Amino acid sequence: MALKRMDNVGIVVEDLGGTIDFFRDLGLELEGRATVEGEWAGRVTRLGDQHVEIAMMRTPDGHSRLELSRFIRPPVVADHRRAPVNALGYLRVMFAVDDLDETLERLRPHGAKLVGEIVEYKGAYRLCYIRGPEGLLIGLAQELG
Repeated sequence: MALKRMDNVGIVVEDLGGTIDFFRDLGLELEGRATVEGEWAGRVTRLGDQHVEIAMMRTPDGHSRLELSRFIRPPVVADHRRAPVNALGYLRVMFAVDDLDETLERLRPHGAKLVGEIVEYKGAYRLCYIRGPEGLLIGLAQELG
């Protein structure tokens, strides 16, 4: 049996509404919101009695999704949002954009800040990392010419 696709990347947040707004302004579409709770969910995650609000965000091409989750129960137990870019584990999501400068201007009202500099890679891409809402690490790449 072969792998079919990557379904989504999950991100745990405190402010679900603000994070949805940020990713909407980046260009993702809200596919839906739901509450996940009950014994079955706790069996999957091994968290027991859980209650989670989720929002599924879809890229414009329909091929990729982010699942944003806000845990109501149990409480969050760790915070990796301020980890440096060389920390172990899942760290960032990279998005391809048409216009890097325009994208940054659109995201600044949501608190987006450059981590380092905007750089050009071999005349092929302009790249940067930003910290988005709640310190989430996001990569942006603009393909050149």
